[in-house]
Amino acid sequence: MTEVYGIIGDPVTHSLSPVMHNAAFDHLEMDSRYLPFRVSSKDLKIAIEGAKALGVKGLNVTIPHKEACVTYLELDKEAALIGAVNTISFKEGMKGYNTDGIGAVKALEVNGIDIEGTKFLIVGAGGSARAIAFSVGVRGGKIVITNRTSDRGVKLARDLRSITDAIFIPFENINEVTGKIDVLINTTPVGMYPEVDSMPISSEFLTSDLVVFDIVYNPLKTRLIREAERVRCKTILGVDMLVFQGAESFKIWTGMKAPIDVMKDAVLQVLRD
Repeated sequence: MTEVYGIIGDPVTHSLSPVMHNAAFDHLEMDSRYLPFRVSSKDLKIAIEGAKALGVKGLNVTIPHKEACVTYLELDKEAALIGAVNTISFKEGMKGYNTDGIGAVKALEVNGIDIEGTKFLIVGAGGSARAIAFSVGVRGGKIVITNRTSDRGVKLARDLRSITDAIFIPFENINEVTGKIDVLINTTPVGMYPEVDSMPISSEFLTSDLVVFDIVYNPLKTRLIREAERVRCKTILGVDMLVFQGAESFKIWTGMKAPIDVMKDAVLQVLRD
């Protein structure tokens, strides 16, 4: 019997997780399929419970449900610390995990970034921001949070102080940290297809000594990445994080090592078409 996995979000049609995971299943000759499910916020609880009842083996969680779904799940240690979930396993009950943080860490590491002592500016304060900030923080990264609305940003910075140096700076004051940051990470959906001409920050903030990491992966190169390349910044693409976090989810669900190269090639083929 075919095993079913999927991703829940709203919207969800933009996700390339189905392409990535189905390529892995095909490569390993597994009788498994991964499907996208659009789920509204009001239906989140019943959707998770319904997936379990129907025998779905595992889910990924994307915008806007990463924080809201923690209420309905048993959490592993890291997901509980972060307060957000991007992976659900139904092996034993309904357990939530967060692989976004380790996905981002691996993307940084393969691109030559030594996290300890590095100063990060994280744009955004949602579920992805929390996962990345905590994973970078526990590895010795120093963090500045900025967000267009202050409440969530202030809370995230305050929560991070239990593990690392962290401050919040209002979005309108972002120029105050110009030249004081090593790595900029955009965790917002700004610039995601179809709004490909949007940027989460002004190009005036970008300087050649800055590393720019945009977790948006569709398009492959967002406007932020293109502008960063124009001023000769080192850049890290969102597709790296997508693949590494997906590989961690795959391992949680199946207990198997994911074919990372196959998954990345499948995503790049779609993004380059």
